[in-house]
Amino acid sequence: MTENTTPAAAAAEQPQALPSQYTPAEVEGKLYERWVAAGWFEADAKSDKPPYTIVIPPPNVTGQLHLGHAFQHTLMDALTRRKRMQGFEALWLPGMDHAGIATQNVVERELAKEGKSRHDLGREAFVDRVWQWKEEYGGRILGQMRRLGDGVDWSRERFTMDEGLSRAVQTIFKRLYDDELIYRAERIINWCPRCLTAISDIEVEHQDDEGELVSIRYGEGDASIVVATTRAETMLGDTAVAVHPSDERYAHLVGTEIELPLTGRRIPIVADEHVDPEFGTGAVKVTPAHDPNDFEIGRRHDLPMPTIMNERAIVTAHGPFEGLDRYEARFAIVAALREQGRIVAEKRPYTHAVGHCSRCKTTVEPRLSMQWWVRVEPLAKAAGDAVRDGRVAIHPQELAGRYFAWVDNMHDWCISRQLWWGHRIPVWYGPNGETVCVGPNDEAPTGEGWTQDTDVLDTWFSSGLWPFSTLGWPEQTADLAKFYPTDVLLTGHDIIFFWVARMMMFGLYAMDGRAPFHTITLTGLVRDQFGKKMSKSFGNVVDPIDWMDAYGTDALRFTLARGANPGTDVPIGEDWVQGSRNFCNKIWNATRFALMNGATVEGPMPAAEHLSATDRWILSRLDAVVAEVDAYYEDYQFAKLSDTLFHFAWDEVFDWYVELAKLPLNGDDEAAAQATRRVLGHVLDVTLRLLHPIVPFVTEELWTTLTGGESLVVAAWPAPSGFADPAAEAEITTLRQVITEVRRFRSDQGLKPGQRVPANISLAGTAIAAHEAALRQLARCTPAGEGFSATTSFPVAGALIELDLSGAIDFAAERKRLSKDLAEAEKVRDVNTRKLGNAGFLAKAAPDVVEKVREKLAGAEADIARIRGQLDRLPSA
Repeated sequence: MTENTTPAAAAAEQPQALPSQYTPAEVEGKLYERWVAAGWFEADAKSDKPPYTIVIPPPNVTGQLHLGHAFQHTLMDALTRRKRMQGFEALWLPGMDHAGIATQNVVERELAKEGKSRHDLGREAFVDRVWQWKEEYGGRILGQMRRLGDGVDWSRERFTMDEGLSRAVQTIFKRLYDDELIYRAERIINWCPRCLTAISDIEVEHQDDEGELVSIRYGEGDASIVVATTRAETMLGDTAVAVHPSDERYAHLVGTEIELPLTGRRIPIVADEHVDPEFGTGAVKVTPAHDPNDFEIGRRHDLPMPTIMNERAIVTAHGPFEGLDRYEARFAIVAALREQGRIVAEKRPYTHAVGHCSRCKTTVEPRLSMQWWVRVEPLAKAAGDAVRDGRVAIHPQELAGRYFAWVDNMHDWCISRQLWWGHRIPVWYGPNGETVCVGPNDEAPTGEGWTQDTDVLDTWFSSGLWPFSTLGWPEQTADLAKFYPTDVLLTGHDIIFFWVARMMMFGLYAMDGRAPFHTITLTGLVRDQFGKKMSKSFGNVVDPIDWMDAYGTDALRFTLARGANPGTDVPIGEDWVQGSRNFCNKIWNATRFALMNGATVEGPMPAAEHLSATDRWILSRLDAVVAEVDAYYEDYQFAKLSDTLFHFAWDEVFDWYVELAKLPLNGDDEAAAQATRRVLGHVLDVTLRLLHPIVPFVTEELWTTLTGGESLVVAAWPAPSGFADPAAEAEITTLRQVITEVRRFRSDQGLKPGQRVPANISLAGTAIAAHEAALRQLARCTPAGEGFSATTSFPVAGALIELDLSGAIDFAAERKRLSKDLAEAEKVRDVNTRKLGNAGFLAKAAPDVVEKVREKLAGAEADIARIRGQLDRLPSA
């Protein structure tokens, strides 16, 4: 057994008394500010310690702490605190994302209250206004992170539009452009008519909407053809009708032209493999400027691509529909076609998948537009290879398939956004058609006719550089040399596509093939206690600050960590946080008891031969738990390590060891008492260290009081000592089994917890012969005195327990009560037995109904066995 030595400061300060109750609000704030002021979260790039790095997924500058943030931040904080205690130079780097569309929308709403738009201010003044908003209101979440206890290095806080990160964005754009991995082209994009910008595929949320499906006859007589559409308004932009090359129904029409209704234009009928002849009529209208599939057909057949709507989805085509929005135009066009007798069929409602902007929920409009793109094929292949060859591990491994499904099938990425807030695209256009991409060390072209591109970059472009841009890249800084690659990316599986894949592509490209992290640890999403998604519309959204106010930050953190099984969603309810608050109070009360009874970390640990079996049992269990917790941390099994610590601390240390320790502490053997004080101090010291990364506040207050040490933040992480005593573990396990059985019997018979009853206890020949005093103390059994008459007895683990319950129980009343309970249980058993014996019921009932009947039967049979056992142990009179 090796000794966990305390800091040198321990000897200089004696443990102080603790208040009778733990009040989180009086502890948390002062402790956090003390940690920050001491600089314990700041990492030193010049340190000889091995590095350990995590970069925080940067929350939006518009955001505030929600349970998803609290969940992931708790886990990242736990990882970082443990590594710091293990002697690593741990860096957890914080920062925020400028959140282009979201932030611009917030400021535009503020302007609207003043009766203004961004165009009234102009671009430069509007951007200044956004910066003012950011300084005044942005970053609320950073203060909330302090409340949560995030042990981040505030001296390295970054923002995706600060000067250094802007330089990184301009640098990588220039490199990609020069390598022909960034290009400008006219393509179909997802356009939001509300946000007035292009958005990427992964920013589109698809949901089933109710619309209409109309079938329209183009042309006349034998030369006519019927097409079906859910978007009749786009027919104004049709430039062809397409059929499958092998569809004999339309073979005679391929190569001919047909009149497009309402327009007077003639359009060709073309044959294209994309058309499914089995779907609908087998003919489709082709609108290349307003549908991604039609766009590809249009390219293959060299079709015109007229755009018939503006950026607000207002029809711009000439004719009676000009000036109508897309929905008004749809109604008007169908009415006009109906009047001409061209509507062959109408289906309402017609449910179909429709894309919506993930930010404002507006229906997305596919639109032909000139945009900037990243050619992702070589970048995505490198990102896939890095995982396949083992340079990067995905945890849990079963989620790797989601990652590969994305990087192996990625389309070119549209990176330009029609906004004013963001990183402006560093490209200038000249008066004679010149295009110049400007790097950070280049001079921008000047002179008459030169203008910069008006678009900004997708927010995910700059956040994709986060693991290395935050460390000073493109400069070769000491931070970059020390802390890149980062060790772990811990994030939700829902942003694999948004962020994880982007960082992998850019990190491998910019950092000479070095991936941005060694491990990607994917978590689930936080849900309510019923497993339902949290949503304002459901009324189940919880502000984590409310729970921290009510129960303390540690209670919230422990609840979240205890639910964190890799890759799976985390249900959470308020009663669970209350339970964690009770656990924190239990830790407080047990440590307070220990201090009041002289528990100490001073002096050497007594040799094993001078320790009681109880002391050796808890030390053996403690060493096993240290190893178990370490293994779970290395496998990112937060739920299992939290559960292990909960049951060890509450069940073994507080409920058993502390209770068993009361005998020597209150006894006459001072040597035994002193040994127990030392063991109790040591066990609490190590247990508090193990708990600290997850519940940092209560453990810090208790540990510094117990040990006189400076802080758990910089204390040593426990290491397994190699101490194991299987014999002592078996001995105390047997003792606990006997005491538990006596307690269960007492409870079954309705005895009050503190009620003492006479007992004759025979332990001869058992492993617990030396523990009769402890057994009597914890089972509330007095010695069998004169007049003792055993009314019941039962053997357990080789021991014989005889109890005299006369005077403690009304046997007749108890027998009557139990008999009534037995009859009820037998009735439930018989009803459900008959159901399961009924072939008709089994044939008709749903599987879950049958399973519930089986569960009721099993429960009733267990109740019957338990009650009969209680009746058997009752005396007959």
